[in-house]
Amino acid sequence: MLEKHHVIFKSQGGLDFFLNYEYLSREDHRGDLGPHKNREVDLKYKRELEQNLLEVLPNKFYEIHELIDILELEEVQACKAFRQLKKYEQGISKEDVVKRLLGGRFYV
Repeated sequence: MLEKHHVIFKSQGGLDFFLNYEYLSREDHRGDLGPHKNREVDLKYKRELEQNLLEVLPNKFYEIHELIDILELEEVQACKAFRQLKKYEQGISKEDVVKRLLGGRFYV
């Protein structure tokens, strides 16, 4: 049976959305070579997530409802996650969204 791993841990501000999950065997998840014990594996998943976010968010700005649709976020979760981000006339910047979804930093 596979376990759901949050790439950006909840403790790091990670959200529940499909791109933030990796499905791993118990050994691959919690073993010595898994992301909880091996920093390089953890960073690999974080870098992959960052690249995936950049691909699925091609525009420079987004409205919250667009992010909810694209990322399949719950509305309450999205509003809470993005409420402190600066809102420009065009919307919330892609850079700010990606940084927030990565727990407040970039990895690539």
